[in-house]
Amino acid sequence: MRSYNLRKRILVTGGAGFLGSHLCERLLAEGNDVLCVDNFFTGTKDNIAHLISNTNFELLRHDVTFPLFVEVDEIYNLACPASPIHYQHDPVQTTKTSVHGAINMLGLAKRIKAKILQASTSEVYGDPMMHPQTEDYWGNVNPIGPRSCYDEGKRCAETLFFDYYRQHTLKIKVARIFNTYGPRMHPCDGRVVSNFILQALRGESITIYGKGVQTRSFCYVDDMVDGLIRLMSSSDEVTGPMNLGNPCEFTILELAQKIIAMTRSKSKLEFKPLPADDPAQRQPNIELAQRVLGWTPHVSLDDGLQRAIDYFASASEHE
Repeated sequence: MRSYNLRKRILVTGGAGFLGSHLCERLLAEGNDVLCVDNFFTGTKDNIAHLISNTNFELLRHDVTFPLFVEVDEIYNLACPASPIHYQHDPVQTTKTSVHGAINMLGLAKRIKAKILQASTSEVYGDPMMHPQTEDYWGNVNPIGPRSCYDEGKRCAETLFFDYYRQHTLKIKVARIFNTYGPRMHPCDGRVVSNFILQALRGESITIYGKGVQTRSFCYVDDMVDGLIRLMSSSDEVTGPMNLGNPCEFTILELAQKIIAMTRSKSKLEFKPLPADDPAQRQPNIELAQRVLGWTPHVSLDDGLQRAIDYFASASEHE
């Protein structure tokens, strides 16, 4: 069926989002046909505007909570709002996107015998009792809290992926993605990197929740895309779940101080109450990815932050 065209046909759901747009860009650069599917709830055409003229790129407005009938060889299922502000805006729809979206994409993969990768999240670990987090840790998640629409939705999606693997011998990959940042982050998504950079550039007070002692590990988007593609390209026996993230850990206070220094901002720190169920620690153990994929992040936090700062500064100039 594919002898007429040696290019792989790859579907990326959520392809107009922050991470999805970078993934589409990289897949095109590698010579693939890419079908970008997005309903533009948090994604934007601006993220993939520079790809439209590429004859190997196709854009389809579609909501993954409804079935999709296309012919592809691989599926990257990234569709789901990923920041608390966005996924808590319509928590029922967030759960539907994770669960119904997984069912629909798995059904498509089963029908066309495609390999499929699920963009899961470090949030499946909840507020972890293990540090750093390894893939065999089952997590500490509040199933009825304000974050559970995302946390439990992603956990259920993982369940569905492994049940399709066991029941239908589907070729699956599950990546647990830790905090990722870089150009094209949504400016209003409330994530700590984009929040701090924008507040610093505007000279506004930098909002820190709690005392700022909670920790996060920040992975630059190019490193994350490389990890996802390596996981998809791995042998069929490698299913995951697999942690993908940068194991270098920083407190939120350290991040704020670093961004203030890099932007030469006069911003002050403003402390506010910690949101419910906010994880105290988040650091991936990536030994599995290092051993199986030969993958390690290479972009330092200073280098990655400078690229993100340059992007947001340039975007502000053109507003």
